[in-house]
Order: sequence, then structure tokens, then C-alpha cells
Amino acid sequence: MRRIPETMTGRARRLRREATPAERKLWGLISRYRPKFTRQLVVGPYIVDFACREAKLAIELDGSQHLDQQDYDETRTTFLESGGWRVVRIWNVDVLTNPEGSAQMILKEAAECLGGTHPQPLPSREGRARRSRYE
Repeated sequence: MRRIPETMTGRARRLRREATPAERKLWGLISRYRPKFTRQLVVGPYIVDFACREAKLAIELDGSQHLDQQDYDETRTTFLESGGWRVVRIWNVDVLTNPEGSAQMILKEAAECLGGTHPQPLPSREGRARRSRYE
């Protein structure tokens, strides 16, 4: 018995092979970082463009076709959020014009989902008088 229907698995594989230019650009930037991201993840009846399972972060890249699909996108987001996922939507044009900024925003979101950075970092050595080694 399969957990994920074979049709969804096949569709996800096809979407990976036929990635959009924005998906290829963004994947080239975020795939080397940790926590680990995956492409075209099947979550229930939907396929998420990028996902970080550890942070339960879903990244959706939206093109102009999503202007006409707002009800569908809201239903999809509601489903994912009910399963504990945090959904971030980014326009394709934003990824293509500022890929590094988009990747940094995604990595920041993943860090926040995982607890973020320490609210009060350890004090540094700044302000201490440094002794000479040769006194």
C-alpha cells in the first residue's frame, strides 16, 4: 500500500524535470544550505514547489496565472496551515530580478520556524583591553 498515490508521485517528478526558470534559479541557491530543502513535495492533495520538512516551511512560487486562482491558492494555504505548515508565497518575477534576496528571505523564514537565533547573543570580547603578548 502506497502512502502517496502513484499519479501524484509521477506528477511531482514531471514538475521537477520541467521546472520554471525561477524554480531553477532559486533551487540553485537554496539547495546548498541547511536545513535541507526539497522540490515538488506532495503534501496531501497538493504539490508544494519547495519545502523544508524540518521547519515545516512551504515555499510557493507564483506566476501571473495565480492572479486568477486566488480562491484555489487560499484553499491550498488553509489546508497546509491546518497541517502545521507555514506557507510563503513569492512571485516568479521577484526571484528572477533578485534571486539572492529571495533565497535569503527563505533561509530567514526557515530559521524562524526552527526557533531563530538566540535573542541575546553571547557578549563578544569587544571593549576589553587587550594585553600585549610581549610584556
